Amino acid sequence: MKVSDLLQLIPWLRHGKRSKNTAGTDPISFFGETDVGLKRVNNEDTFLIVPQKRFCLVADGMGGEAAGELASHIFSETSMEILSGGGEQSTGGIIKQIQNAFTAANERILEYARQNPGHNGMGCTAEVLCFSDEGFVVGHVGDSRTYRFRNQLLEQLTQDHSVVQEQINMGIITPAESKNHPMGSAIVRAVGVESNLSADIIEGNTYPGDIFLLCSDGLTDMVMDHEIQKVLSQSYDLSAKAKKLVDIAKLAGGKDNITVVLSAT
Repeated sequence: MKVSDLLQLIPWLRHGKRSKNTAGTDPISFFGETDVGLKRVNNEDTFLIVPQKRFCLVADGMGGEAAGELASHIFSETSMEILSGGGEQSTGGIIKQIQNAFTAANERILEYARQNPGHNGMGCTAEVLCFSDEGFVVGHVGDSRTYRFRNQLLEQLTQDHSVVQEQINMGIITPAESKNHPMGSAIVRAVGVESNLSADIIEGNTYPGDIFLLCSDGLTDMVMDHEIQKVLSQSYDLSAKAKKLVDIAKLAGGKDNITVVLSAT
């Protein structure tokens, strides 16, 4: 499947998207923004918002050439197919759907690479956020991240699957030292790289006023958490907050593609 074919399947990829869901008990607003940054030629990031099914995602491709771009689109298209179905909307049902989406996307990317050896090594990191009647569920693989902003405080819900994070966990380096680490871009888990993939699942309750942030590392490598918190604490709407975060990442150097998806309950 060509990149252009996948782009036809998901027409709102890579465009700012403002949507409000009214199907659930409480409305959920979404907005997404992506930018190629200042150093890259291609944008290998993808985001997807499906307000009617109360989910969104961010995928950050890797592999060079068009391979990373294609991998992130395969993940998005596969997730759209599985999570937009008519399955059970309980927390347990949504967890199963998210796990199925990661498994199916992993298999499809691996199969594409087998059939196209020139794209060996393609894959992507991914964040999926779904809202159930009981709360939220996040699926996570790689070093893209999901945050929750609540009561003026920012909390990172996911933990990076990276060499640097493993060294932090082992006490070899501090979080401050990780910012300029030579292995800063090395990840230990991604979609489409190995046959057995396990996605982290995070779940919890939602409260009115919560803001969830899904982002690629093009944001977090450039912008400190306290700066993200400051932007989210402002009285802007979601679109202005998303655009502000992208602008700050570019002002800091914009070394990678930058993608931000915000959702507010």
